[in-house]
Amino acid sequence: MTALLLEIDGLSVDRGGARVVTDLDARLEQGEVLSIMGANGAGKSSLLRAVIGLEAAAEGRVLLDEVDLTALKPRDRAARGIGFCPEGRRLFPGLTVEENLAVVFEGPSRARRFRVEEMFARFPALAAKRRDRAWSLSGGQQQMLAIARAIMNAPRLVLLDEPTLGLAPMIIDEVLEIVRAIAVEGTGVLMAEQNVTPALRVADRVLVLARGRVVEGGSADDLSAERIATLMLTGA
Repeated sequence: MTALLLEIDGLSVDRGGARVVTDLDARLEQGEVLSIMGANGAGKSSLLRAVIGLEAAAEGRVLLDEVDLTALKPRDRAARGIGFCPEGRRLFPGLTVEENLAVVFEGPSRARRFRVEEMFARFPALAAKRRDRAWSLSGGQQQMLAIARAIMNAPRLVLLDEPTLGLAPMIIDEVLEIVRAIAVEGTGVLMAEQNVTPALRVADRVLVLARGRVVEGGSADDLSAERIATLMLTGA
């Protein structure tokens, strides 16, 4: 039996004087992939940023393991077991692949070296590029590096914002296989996506957002790509 990991209760988020997420409820269990789908501007990124604390909640709560995180700063939320892979990757372009991983690790140097090698074992394409600067990597390699960086501290929950954006179909499949493997190991995955068909293959459950509100939710097995695409386009 899996355990409840993340609870989002009545969450609303404002940006620039406008409400971008409205009264959103969500639940995520350990080892589950919950895909938040919606068009650009639907509120997906704002939701993830509110979970990690980069955007303040106007209303509602975010709980991890039944602990209310709503008043905590992003660093404190990360320390409690949340990893974040932002849209656009946000790597350190002038650092090497190895340095991009090492710099985010919270722990002693010996443990850091061990964890870096674990990442290279998991991402062989990165191991071959370990001394290359991040800016020189392909788009797919950069995305893998961003995901590896997000799980360097072995989080219990990882937030992935548009992990397949701009990638070729073959690379999309490879990235989503990594996402599934992370969940199989017991980590909860909250993933914002607008690439419907491949995201459905890896998700356990789906929430569809339109104009900041949930317009549909359920098992990924019960929702068709066509239905989700229509909801993303029309909001109804």
